Amino acid sequence: MIQLRGAFTAMVTPMLPDGSVDYEGFRKNVLFQLEKGIDGLVPLGTTGETPTLAEDEEAKMIEIVIKEVRDWEKQKNKKVPVIIGAGSNNTIDAVRYCTRAKEMGADAALVVTPYYNKPSDEGIFRHFEAVSKVGIPIVVYNIAGRTGKNISTPTLVRIASLPNIVGVKEASGDINQMMAVIAQIKSKKPDFAVLSGDDGLTLPLVAVGGDGIVSVVSNLAPAEVTEMTQAALRGDMEKARALHYRLLPFFKAAFVDGNPTSIKYAMNYKGLPAGALRLPLVEVHDEAKKVIEDALKKCGL
Repeated sequence: MIQLRGAFTAMVTPMLPDGSVDYEGFRKNVLFQLEKGIDGLVPLGTTGETPTLAEDEEAKMIEIVIKEVRDWEKQKNKKVPVIIGAGSNNTIDAVRYCTRAKEMGADAALVVTPYYNKPSDEGIFRHFEAVSKVGIPIVVYNIAGRTGKNISTPTLVRIASLPNIVGVKEASGDINQMMAVIAQIKSKKPDFAVLSGDDGLTLPLVAVGGDGIVSVVSNLAPAEVTEMTQAALRGDMEKARALHYRLLPFFKAAFVDGNPTSIKYAMNYKGLPAGALRLPLVEVHDEAKKVIEDALKKCGL
């Protein structure tokens, strides 16, 4: 079973001025990430504006990322896991998306808590039980701020006992909950990955036994986020702290007016493919632009 450890980029979906997907821009971003040494890629998640994408657009993006990563792996003899966002609040669709990810050659699928429905803990367990049967490694995505439902640690303990559940992207923002997951699950199942969903909590989480980050900031700064994460994982806390505090202003600015609106503005500002947004998302306001630009300068990015 795959073991996930390090820095993984939650990739944006670049768009052209008319709102169509910029596939060539996406390809360039994939290659940029690989060249800068990122540990893994996570397209079609929240940061990828997936709720606004059509299934044919998603399939084409999966095809691009799998091809570019597999070609890179052959050249460099280095594994770079591709984790495809495959969540839905309809369990039937989540199973279908996980099946698509598996059939197209992804290494794992990221499955978010069913949103809007607000299922019970039993409903959440059965949702993940269904996707676990697809046969692709599953990373549970816990983000109550977007889904309206936190996955409690006792429920996650049950989910982690299912076949093919390999880790959790913990975006609850609660370091105490993350430590409980490490104490109650990872201590008994060492290969179970506990990844932060918040850039600013990467270092604290790794310090207490976590495995890394699914990062928004690494869309723009993959080398720096990877270096910080790997330093923390090997116990070089002095170096990890220095990088953490260097990047801290941008950790905050990357969410100053929402996600992926803020990171897309930063990428456009620095000349990386990001482009437009699809409604209901709109460009960040002028005050946020200044915050983002100032943070980039302060961080030396």
